[in-house]
Amino acid sequence: MPQASAFEYLSGGQIPFFRLPTASAAKVPPGTAAVLLGVPFDGGTTYQPGARLAPFAVRRVSALVQGYHPGHELQVFDALPAVDGGNVVFPPFDAAAMREAVQASVAGVLAAGCVPFLVGGDHSIALPALRAVAARHGPVAVVHVDAHLDTSGPETWGERFHHGTPFRHALDEGLVAEGQLHQIGIRGSWGGAEDAHPGRSRGARLHPVEVISERGVRRLAEELRLAIGERPAYVSFDVDAVDPAFAPGTGTPVPGGLSSREALGLLRALAGLRLVGMDVVEVCPPLDHADLTSHLASHLLFEGLALAAIARAARRTATAEAGRSAAR
Repeated sequence: MPQASAFEYLSGGQIPFFRLPTASAAKVPPGTAAVLLGVPFDGGTTYQPGARLAPFAVRRVSALVQGYHPGHELQVFDALPAVDGGNVVFPPFDAAAMREAVQASVAGVLAAGCVPFLVGGDHSIALPALRAVAARHGPVAVVHVDAHLDTSGPETWGERFHHGTPFRHALDEGLVAEGQLHQIGIRGSWGGAEDAHPGRSRGARLHPVEVISERGVRRLAEELRLAIGERPAYVSFDVDAVDPAFAPGTGTPVPGGLSSREALGLLRALAGLRLVGMDVVEVCPPLDHADLTSHLASHLLFEGLALAAIARAARRTATAEAGRSAAR
């Protein structure tokens, strides 16, 4: 599904992600390979709300993103036909209903043979997405880019499910392959040394931002590709991983993060990953300036779509070669 031209986009007056065709996530057109879904929920936020408005803001600015990726020399939406599947619908203050709706929507996208891309919303949307992905692919490798560990338990806020808990539940529920939680960009203060225990006890690999700044994102990406190998991988990108100088529109900012260039370069260098799903979360438009964070989110999504396009092209090439070999 190609992007609409600029004039087609303007004449329609609609604002789908990347000027893509729209479709119901429950009825994906034949030939579709990726579905983008908005999840307007911030009921799991512990500091400043507003992330529920992100799908609308990111859609609007994503219209400026063209379809050709010069770094990968790839026309992304030709290689990966994609649609905007709309927003997942649920009562806005019902966290349990959100989790059920997101899991069902993502499961439907996966059943159609497509890669789901979610735009939050707060980070609590990652748990139901991972439940659906693991039900389809088994335990997956997770590339978690964030300022925070997000492995808290109910002792922190007296609530089991919020935006600081998704990977605690994902580990407890066996959604993440053993030793395959890769946490990147972690920084700032913790409540205590035990904060990292839920992840470390299950082999999670921490890549603090200080280490990344010393070694560079390309070397980190090489290590991630080697560690993950051929496993199905899910990328969960919290924009507060990026320094608030570059991404001010987020509800829990932490100084000293990745630059926009480092964030985009990290995803770009993961080419070859078998991407089976992605989310970009915690964009908070009311706190943004000049749409900086929404623009970054749209480009992060585009980098993820390019990864999925590369993986799809590689699978198709391998299938064709296998067919030729069998015919000989």
